[in-house]
Amino acid sequence: MARAGKTTKRRYWLFKSEPDVYGIDRFVAEGRTFWDGIRNYQARNLLRDDVQVGDGVLFYHSNAKPLAVVGVAKVVRAGYPDHTAWESDSKYHDPKSDPDDPTWFMVDIECVERFERPVTREELMGESDLSEMMLLQRGSRLSIQPVTAKEWRRVLKLGGSSASW
Repeated sequence: MARAGKTTKRRYWLFKSEPDVYGIDRFVAEGRTFWDGIRNYQARNLLRDDVQVGDGVLFYHSNAKPLAVVGVAKVVRAGYPDHTAWESDSKYHDPKSDPDDPTWFMVDIECVERFERPVTREELMGESDLSEMMLLQRGSRLSIQPVTAKEWRRVLKLGGSSASW
């Protein structure tokens, strides 16, 4: 997989979504979606510059009981301008964003699978080999987070994933 003229390995990410806004059931039913509405500059930079086609995504239910990784997705379109910033009726409208010089970006993801069972945050915290996972660090609230290959494999195993990566 080429990035900026170099061959690199697939990367892995955790994307947070509130289940009452966009949950795993809807994602499974739709099969594919654009990941819009990111209005944090650090997360925007990841979407714009780092998240690439073929990357893996852990789909995480935030602001939920329980907090949990509930499925797996893959990136099918790399970062492009988030058009919802220019839609005045969108809850993600940003009047300062300019279509000629976009502020916000999004990616498209495709559902790979729903986990056999949710992998709760508490369960993740109990795994010593996940102790450095960004999600589990105090004060970590970023909605798009990098995940190491080791963390990725462990979470997939915990979720009973049948996906081959």
